[in-house]
Amino acid sequence: MTALWIAHVTVTDAEAYGRYAKAAGPAIAAFGGKFLARGGRYRQLEGNDRARNVVARFPSFEDAVACYESDEYQAALAHAKGASERDLVIVEETPQDG
Repeated sequence: MTALWIAHVTVTDAEAYGRYAKAAGPAIAAFGGKFLARGGRYRQLEGNDRARNVVARFPSFEDAVACYESDEYQAALAHAKGASERDLVIVEETPQDG
């Protein structure tokens, strides 16, 4: 089953976070990840508001975890640390009937 990365981000250093985004894209694509939402309009209904919301779909839960743990993604993530406040969760999608 496919899996989603769901990230909620407050960027505190746009330049450093831009370096993260530039390097993270290819790392995510290498594991079959495709962005479904990246920034864009949103409406916070509950919980903590973070101005950047990102959703990426991976072919499997294992691919999503492997991407996060990969050397390539961890190198990209080094740019985001100290440049953002982030929450990231991996969620396995529910199969759709019919």
